[in-house]
Amino acid sequence: MPEAAPSQGPFRFGVFELDPAAGELRKRGLRVRLQDQPFRVLLLLVQHPGEVVTREQLQSTLWPADTFVDFDHGLNKAISKIREALNDSAESPRFVETVARRGYRFLAEVKSESNADLPSSATPLPADTRDTLTGVTTAPETVEAPALANSSSVRTSRDASQNSRTQRVLRFAALVLVLALAIVIVWKLHTQGTVAHPIQSLAVLPLESLSNDASQDYFADGMTDQLISDLGQISALRVISRTSVMGYKHVRKPLPQIAKELGVDAVVEGTVLRSGDNVRITAQLIDAASDKHLWSQSYEGEFRDALNLQNKVASAIADQIRVNLNAQEKTALNSARVVDPGAYESYLKGRFFWNKRTASGLNVALAYFNQAIEDDPKYAEAYSGLADTYALLGDWQYAVMPAKEALPKAKTAAMKAIELNEALGEAHNSLAFVLDGYDWDFEAGGREFRRAIELNPGYATAHHWYAWHLSLLGQHEEAIAEMRKAASLDPLSLMINTDLAELLLLAHRYDESIQQSRKAIEMDPNFALAHNQLAQAYLAKNRVDEAVAESRKAVDLSGGDNPICVANLARAYAASGKKDEAEKLLAQLMNQSSATSSHATEIAMVYASLGQNDEAMKWLQKGYDERFNPGVLLRPGFDSLRADARFQALLHRVGL
Repeated sequence: MPEAAPSQGPFRFGVFELDPAAGELRKRGLRVRLQDQPFRVLLLLVQHPGEVVTREQLQSTLWPADTFVDFDHGLNKAISKIREALNDSAESPRFVETVARRGYRFLAEVKSESNADLPSSATPLPADTRDTLTGVTTAPETVEAPALANSSSVRTSRDASQNSRTQRVLRFAALVLVLALAIVIVWKLHTQGTVAHPIQSLAVLPLESLSNDASQDYFADGMTDQLISDLGQISALRVISRTSVMGYKHVRKPLPQIAKELGVDAVVEGTVLRSGDNVRITAQLIDAASDKHLWSQSYEGEFRDALNLQNKVASAIADQIRVNLNAQEKTALNSARVVDPGAYESYLKGRFFWNKRTASGLNVALAYFNQAIEDDPKYAEAYSGLADTYALLGDWQYAVMPAKEALPKAKTAAMKAIELNEALGEAHNSLAFVLDGYDWDFEAGGREFRRAIELNPGYATAHHWYAWHLSLLGQHEEAIAEMRKAASLDPLSLMINTDLAELLLLAHRYDESIQQSRKAIEMDPNFALAHNQLAQAYLAKNRVDEAVAESRKAVDLSGGDNPICVANLARAYAASGKKDEAEKLLAQLMNQSSATSSHATEIAMVYASLGQNDEAMKWLQKGYDERFNPGVLLRPGFDSLRADARFQALLHRVGL
């Protein structure tokens, strides 16, 4: 925002006039009572219409450092008084708009003596010219004497001719001026809301719920997810994934800083308000580099039409940034979708708990997705959510259900979702996950991954899981490239950044793997799996002491019960000659073994590190019988077995 302009004016907007000299706000000429501090806040906003005036700028300009007051309370009260005086509202603003986490923007067109339609230096037109242009004839004030009639007649004729030429010149000049003004106006209208540089990437910041009920957060989060998903279908646009943007919920940072951290050209932010069966979504597009407001719009409708409202927002944004949509993308954004309100609400709650990525959260999500399907048996997204939930419930990281029980259910749900909506990229991705990780049908899995990415190129999870598919096939460089795509879409995802380090390790790019693991640790020093991954890279470099130290951190940070962290600490102990310590951890893994998760592959890995290959193969066979994820066979902990004919036979049976 530029420095505060001098208090010129008066400023006119709508039926109001703000007069800094008189210190008055007037409505149709009548004074409206407004206290001094709200008046000064309004004046600063009016002096910068269309721009975001941040809370920090308001504080530094109007609340000096030696003012001992509660600034937040004072500003909120001032804004409330301004809205009361202007008969404005926060939910549907005509004048003062709240810009979430940042400040306020004055929306209305403002006119003053300093920004009138004509330049202030323009010279007023002569009276006779104004008369000519308006078609009014002015009578002469005096009449010449008869004795001068002939001379007067000559002069009159000559003057009339000269006046005629003058009038034609003035008419032409006036026409040129009008055309010039018209061109300027058209140019301004055309360029308003546009930027000089193309927008190729954007982030949808968490939409702010205008409800005072914290239990309604799931709704605002769900609307954010849906808008990200809609925009993510546009192949020409890189849209940051949910995991990364949710870190900015309730965070006040300058918008250019957020954009820099996420590496985007523009940011979408807004609000949602649900009142009974009605929904209002307000969104605004902001250029990151200039912090310039490009576009804003509000959409209202019934709750059952919420998905269509989101589509309209996404389409409007695509239109504003002039991105070219292919036929598939146009169809996706223009498809009319009406959902049973009860089913949709259950679906949103299911996704809210699924995104927590905890064992308890997954169980709650399972119940909500099933409820959504019960309310609307043809709701494809609910089946897709159910598939995602079963996929994680059977995954080794959560081990809530045995893979043999969970993953077939995930496959059934994914196939049902695709049957109901073949264009649902998330469902194809869920199906691919099961085909790869449980059916070991890598050809079909690859086909489904590619279809998922084709339908939703901005879906980071599809790129993430497809990278592992490529790694299974030994296509390490392609896998790394795909994981980097996932990281560009979800730059703050700890799991994606850590998995990139693992793929670099599998490609024997050890130094790069170490560097990538450190990057993930820098993002969150308490993320156990990043320390675990760094330890594996240290082992590959024979930096044993460092491997032991990082493995201990991983075990401590994970609470001591994460099987892969425990197994890798045992590997590090074995490499350092502390076999007794390794055997203690082996016993711990066996004691923690259960029907839900036997930790077979982790136990096999410890045996391999101790040189007990027969025991290692026995436990690998147990993991095979339990239908392990074949990706475990890529682990560096099994490198000592790769020349063993039994291990090669196991790879062959899996299909690798």
